[in-house]
Amino acid sequence: MATMMRSKVAGAVATERRAVVAPKMGRSVTAPVVVASANASAFKGAAVAARVKRSTRAARVQSRRTAVLTQAKIGDSLAEFLVEATPDPKLRQLMMSMAEATRTIGHKVRTASCAGTACVNSFGDEQLAVDMVADKLLFEALKYSHVCKLACSEEVPEPVDMGGEGFCVAFDPLDGSSIVDTNFSVGTIFGVWPGDKLINITGREQVAAGMGIYGPRTVFCIALKDCPGCHEFLLMDDGKWMHVKETTTIGEGKMFAPGNLRATFDNPAYERLINYYLGEKYTLRYTGGMVPDVFQILVKEKGVFTNVTSPTTKAKLRILFEVAPLALLIEKAGGASSCDGKAVSALDIPILNCDQRTQICYGSIGEVRRFEEYMYGNSPRFSAVTA
Repeated sequence: MATMMRSKVAGAVATERRAVVAPKMGRSVTAPVVVASANASAFKGAAVAARVKRSTRAARVQSRRTAVLTQAKIGDSLAEFLVEATPDPKLRQLMMSMAEATRTIGHKVRTASCAGTACVNSFGDEQLAVDMVADKLLFEALKYSHVCKLACSEEVPEPVDMGGEGFCVAFDPLDGSSIVDTNFSVGTIFGVWPGDKLINITGREQVAAGMGIYGPRTVFCIALKDCPGCHEFLLMDDGKWMHVKETTTIGEGKMFAPGNLRATFDNPAYERLINYYLGEKYTLRYTGGMVPDVFQILVKEKGVFTNVTSPTTKAKLRILFEVAPLALLIEKAGGASSCDGKAVSALDIPILNCDQRTQICYGSIGEVRRFEEYMYGNSPRFSAVTA
């Protein structure tokens, strides 16, 4: 298994340009999709490819005549996007390694055997719970990337030396693993920090963050500190990742995903907020999986996700593994976050230990302003923003 992962990562991090050669990947873990027309594709990927292939090729030819490409394009492969999005070859290699692990995890989730209380799949000669399979795949990918110094996860919360140098990575290998057997979408969350530590940092220091979404489509969604927007890549039938969406604005819209509704029993402020959503006829879109419930804000470019605590329902979400990485994705897309019982961004909360937990709100600026006004009485950051 180690040899296989080493060869996969080595192939995936190469690109066809001077710095990188496009990865040669195997067949997709998804079933083939026959596309009769642009509107007939449920996955949209083939339709996007058809629309952009000719114009993208022409744009690249023109670009090579004048200057190096500086702006990522819809229809680019992940490798092409990364070359244009960051000058750091180590960061490109790390992100390609995470994408390769995401592709494999998607297959493992899709083919997991679920019986009793656990869903399992193979890892080498072992049969493991599918979240542990995901955990091992990610650690292995980071080890063989050779650019990761430390890594830790919700399953292995203490930092582990990966033998490389350049970055530290924290991840939730399979958020929502308890709903795999119901066939709901689940996902991977990760954040990337420069240097050699994963405590006494903030989410603002991340150089990249991402999530893998395993549902009807397998998607890799990333944000880079120095690249505008949040970017979605679709796993195609040939096993490659194609850039299908860039999100730079999250607008206002009546869609809500309220987590931990039990907190309304003894948190009057949260009860009033939920009653506001109901009274204003917001559309409820909540699956119980944090990854798809936050990802829909990026896809729909509107909405709000909340997970609030109370005296009898304590915080469950860890800042290092979940809250900070998702906050970078949302804020790079033009949205906002609020956490820790204060009217502050989740990216500005000092992370003092790996198990530090908080309540959270993600969404449009207007929705986060409303959340802070209901929960804390005011929203100094967004006082000029109207609902």
